[in-house]
Amino acid sequence: MPNLEEFRAKIDVVDDQILVLLNERMNYVKTIGEIKQNSGGTIYRPERERAIINRLKNTNFGLLDQNAIEAIYQEIFAVSRNLEMPQSVAYFGPEGTYTHQAARSRFGAMSRYIPLATIEDVFKELIHKEAKYGVVPIENNTEGAVGVTLDCLGKYQELKIFGEIYMDIHHSFVSLNENLKDIQRIYSHPQGYNQCRKFLESHGLNLVEFVPSKSTANAAYLASQDRYSAAICSKIAAKLYNVPILFDTIEDNLANRTRFLILSDIKNPKMDNCKTSILAHTAHKPGGLSDLLYEFKRENINLTKLESRPVKAKEFLHSFYIDFEGHIDDENVQRALKQADEIVWLGSYLSGEKNEI
Repeated sequence: MPNLEEFRAKIDVVDDQILVLLNERMNYVKTIGEIKQNSGGTIYRPERERAIINRLKNTNFGLLDQNAIEAIYQEIFAVSRNLEMPQSVAYFGPEGTYTHQAARSRFGAMSRYIPLATIEDVFKELIHKEAKYGVVPIENNTEGAVGVTLDCLGKYQELKIFGEIYMDIHHSFVSLNENLKDIQRIYSHPQGYNQCRKFLESHGLNLVEFVPSKSTANAAYLASQDRYSAAICSKIAAKLYNVPILFDTIEDNLANRTRFLILSDIKNPKMDNCKTSILAHTAHKPGGLSDLLYEFKRENINLTKLESRPVKAKEFLHSFYIDFEGHIDDENVQRALKQADEIVWLGSYLSGEKNEI
């Protein structure tokens, strides 16, 4: 029969070796950080991090799958960046929201996080140099684009899209009480509650009193103060307020996915698998938009998103938010954009789609 203590001792030895190697890695990171600071180089290089994970994925033959490798190394990368230079990240709060969870997934536990009340507040925080990076939602695959974010991208043109994060949105059912029959109230944001109707019905919870909260994070807090209640919230909110998760992934639509933007004042260099975002103002005449789209087709540029937004300063005029494959400095992109009346470049950045890491 296997000896439990013997295997624990082997794990201790491995942990000691891992710690030695991590410290060796961080010594190299610190030296690289000093070189970057002297040369003015960018600390955060998403394309380098992706190349590392893709290389490890291709050389991995153990029990860890790609998601596990990414989760471990994203935290290692975040620690490394903070060693090179401490990172401050503003995000659309409060704490425990899905935007907070998205920010933590990319910037790790060591970064300084600044929750803000509105999306525009995040842009202002970056403009005032109170944070280096910002994280805001841009679109959801079931609810569409976030108009406030699109408007702020046009308004605060000093900032650029530095990266993007696609995150599956999973709701959890959390409570201090393990007995579902004792639960008298369910706290959640109305949107979160409505997205979990089938789960509630199948567990006989649809007749329990629903108490709306201002956010799913606030719902977790309320449940942490009330033993005869439960909350529908994110994992990070449950962890933040120490409320046990009774059921995970309870939403009706398991394909619920949100795209978040990472904002900064940094321009990314040209790289493989790049995406660019622009605001295009076309001529106010028949065929104005189709003329621009034809230029993209002629230059063999693939569009990934097209969204119309009203120009609030001009009655009944519209601009177009466009995502496409490529970098703003690519020659074919420059040729295509010459045909637009006015272009606002919002950023060129590494695509966050899951076909890579």
